[in-house]
Amino acid sequence: MSYEGSMLAKLKMPSRSKVSRALLVYLFNNGGSTHEFGHNQRIVNDLAEFFGLKDEQRTAYLETIYRKENRVKKSYLWHRLLFRAADELGKTGYISRPSETVKVNSRKEWMLTEKGFDKVLEIMGLSKSCKDNLLTKSIEVQRIVKKLIKAKKPKAYSPFDHSKKRIKLTKETQLRKRGFRQAIIHAYDFKCAVCGLKISSPDLRQWEVEAAHIVPNKHMGKDDVWNGLALCRLHHWAFDVGWFSINNDFTILGSSKLKSLDNNLGYINTYDFKMTILKKEPLLLPENKFIYPDQNSILWHRENIFIS
Repeated sequence: MSYEGSMLAKLKMPSRSKVSRALLVYLFNNGGSTHEFGHNQRIVNDLAEFFGLKDEQRTAYLETIYRKENRVKKSYLWHRLLFRAADELGKTGYISRPSETVKVNSRKEWMLTEKGFDKVLEIMGLSKSCKDNLLTKSIEVQRIVKKLIKAKKPKAYSPFDHSKKRIKLTKETQLRKRGFRQAIIHAYDFKCAVCGLKISSPDLRQWEVEAAHIVPNKHMGKDDVWNGLALCRLHHWAFDVGWFSINNDFTILGSSKLKSLDNNLGYINTYDFKMTILKKEPLLLPENKFIYPDQNSILWHRENIFIS
């Protein structure tokens, strides 16, 4: 048995397979990615708590002798076990390595792949169909997000993608759908562009805000940032049915029909939905002006969806 193996056995450390499984679940519960396993990193302590490791197990270290340099390198056994588990998951394609992830999001992180995402859903007894409602990252989706955010808008931008008529629902289109959603929601800092509502589910896996198409999917609207808007469920519905649209200066344009509604309609206790829409408040837009909604998308919505 190797020196490292004997240390693992002596201290009764959890098996690598159990650590790998726990690591996949941890990634899923924390948005799909985690930093490298440095000292005092949250994942190191959280998984140690999960396995109920004692102080001796957490602080035991391995000694590696560098004879040419005449020095001894010490590394924590628990950190090493985490790295070994992550490395094995990387080799089998369940997670991407920090050297790969940094090219996508400029951070050295371990991140789920689609294969790893499917595996952890299997472990937790969840359907793959729930992927569309989660903001859990995968390296494949993050590549699409990066492409959407970094893309240069054409001078004559068209919000229509007529090829959507011919495209069947493939894995590629599903990934792009999730990429669009994540790009929009992250760009708007998880807030509704109208009311600013920002709240997640208790398990932190889902955010209330949705990625709305300005030119809808059914009208061949593109899945890109210039045809997208982050809206809460209430304002997403109101936007889709035409209760409000957007002016060229990115203020809210409310339908005059709101004034003719019965006085008992449009209230959530003291919150007046009608007055919020009619006040012509500016939208809460991303910091990056290059990903603001395009005027062609907005114009189409005003002319085709908005009830003036």
